[in-house]
Amino acid sequence: MGTYINKGNKAFRDIVSHEYVDKSSLIPLINANLNSESRYSCVTRCRRFGKSMAAKMLCAYYDKSCDSRELFRGLKAEQDKSFETYLNKYNVLYLDVTSFTARPEVRKNIVRVIQEEIINELKEAFPDVKYKNNSDLMDVLSSIHQATGEKFFFIIDEWDAICREFPGRQKMKGDPDTVTPTILDEYVMLLRRLFKTQDSDEVFAGAYLTGILPIKKYNTESALNNFCEYSMIDPAFLAACYGFTEDEVKMLAERHNASMDNLKMWYDGYSIGREKSIYNPYSVMKAIQRGSCRSYWTTTGAYDSVITYIQMNFDGLKDDIIRMLSGESVYVNTSKFQNDMNIVRSKNDVLTVLIHLGYLAYDDEKQQCYVPNKEVTDELLNAVEDTSWKRLADAITASRNLLDATIAGNENAVAQAIDLAHDENTSILAYNDENSLACVLTVAYIWARNEYVIHREYATGKGYADLVMIPRRNVSKPALVIELKFNNTADTAIDQIKRKQYPAKIAEYTGDILLVGINYDRETKLHTCKIESFKIRV
Repeated sequence: MGTYINKGNKAFRDIVSHEYVDKSSLIPLINANLNSESRYSCVTRCRRFGKSMAAKMLCAYYDKSCDSRELFRGLKAEQDKSFETYLNKYNVLYLDVTSFTARPEVRKNIVRVIQEEIINELKEAFPDVKYKNNSDLMDVLSSIHQATGEKFFFIIDEWDAICREFPGRQKMKGDPDTVTPTILDEYVMLLRRLFKTQDSDEVFAGAYLTGILPIKKYNTESALNNFCEYSMIDPAFLAACYGFTEDEVKMLAERHNASMDNLKMWYDGYSIGREKSIYNPYSVMKAIQRGSCRSYWTTTGAYDSVITYIQMNFDGLKDDIIRMLSGESVYVNTSKFQNDMNIVRSKNDVLTVLIHLGYLAYDDEKQQCYVPNKEVTDELLNAVEDTSWKRLADAITASRNLLDATIAGNENAVAQAIDLAHDENTSILAYNDENSLACVLTVAYIWARNEYVIHREYATGKGYADLVMIPRRNVSKPALVIELKFNNTADTAIDQIKRKQYPAKIAEYTGDILLVGINYDRETKLHTCKIESFKIRV
C-alpha cells in the first residue's frame, strides 16, 4: 500500500468498525458513469458533511490491491447489480490536498511537489514501464496505461484547498496589464492537463473530487466544464449521500435513547435538492456520543470568514441577515458567483458563499436561503456580536430586554421596545397591516429563538394565532401567545385569544402561558400592549 496509489481499505475499515451510517448508495451512482462522458464527478459540501468518509469508501471499493468484500457485507451497495463488476478492479490514486497545504516547506512549490511525489510513487509501483524524460504526471500515467492497459480511478479530497489558500493573481511590476502565473493558475493547469486532454478518458475510468466550493469559474465558464458537479445548491441525485436523513437520525436516536426533538431543533434544516430534511452528521454523532446537544460543527472552521462576509457593505445584506435570524427566508441569485471565496462582488455572492459554507440553507424551488437550525443561529448571533455592525448587535441586546420585559409583564417596556423595533425596521418592511406587524415582531424577538420555538400563523383549530412561542425543552419559562391588531386595541387582541381558545392548543407544551395583545395606532404611530397570565382549566 502506498501514500498516493492503492492506499488499501484501512481507512474505511476504521470507519465501519465504529457506528457507521450506511452511505454506500453512492457507489452504484458513481459506477453508472464509469468509462463514460460523465466519468468525472465533483461533490462539494460544507465542512464535516461526510465528503472525506465517502472518498475513503470509494478508495476501499475500487482499489485493486485489496479485498474489500467483507467491509461491504450487508451494506446497500452490495445489493446493486454493479457491485461485483467494479469491486477492487482499478488502481486508485488518492490525493488529500490539505496534506500539502499544511506543509509550510512546500507552499511556494506546492503544485510541483504534488506531481513529483505522486510520480515517484507511480514509478516505484510500475518499475518495468519506460518513461519519457521530463515527464509530467499525465505523461507518466499515459505511459503506464499504454504499457499495461491499466486504468486509474483518481480521488482528490479537498480539491479546492489550494484555491482557498492561494487565491490571488500577481501583477508584474511596472506592467499593470500583465500577470504572472500564480500557484492557483499552476494548479488549475495541472487539473486541466489531467482531465481535459486527449489521453484523459483512456487513462481514467473515473475521477471523484470533493471540496467546499464548486469548480472555479473563469468569466462564466467552469475551469473543468467536463465535470459533473453536485453541490449544496444543485446536488442532483446525490442529495441523500451526504449528511443524515430524517430516517437515519431517527434510527440513531432510538438506538441511543436520544431526544429526536432536540436533534432536529439543533441540527436539521438543510434542504438539499430533493431531500428536504438533512441533518449535520458531524454534530449529530457528537451529540449522541456526548449525550447533549450544543454547537459542535461550528467550531471546526470558517468562523472568521463568516464575520468578514456578513459585515460587507452591500445594499440589503444586513437587512437580509436580520430577516433570516428572525426566521424569515430571503431570495438569493446563486448563478453569478465565481466559486471563489475571494471574489465576492454582491449581496448575492455573500449569501451564496454562506450556503456553501453551511451557514445558510437553500431552497432551490423558491430560490431562497435561510438559517437552518439552532446550532447555526447561535453561531451567527455570536458572529454578529464580534463584528463592527453596531445596528444588529444593538438589536440583539434590545431583543433580550424585550423578552425579559414580556415575561415580567411590563407592558409599557414591551410597547416601547416594539416602537423602537418598528423604527429600526421600516426600511425592511412595509408597515400597514397585521402581517407586517408580525414580521417586525419576529425581528424584535430574535433573541427569543434561543429559548423558544416561534410559530407564525399557528393553527389552533378555531383560527390562527399570529405568534406562538413555545419554550424549548429544559427552558423554565412560560409559553407566549401573541395576537396583533392594527388600528384597534390591545384589549381586543386579548379578547380574541380567549374567545378562540388559542391557549388550549399549546397546553401539552407548558402549564404556564402568557397572553400578549399588541396594537399599532397608525395616527399616533405608537404601540400599546396588554399582558395577562393564563391557566389551563383541567
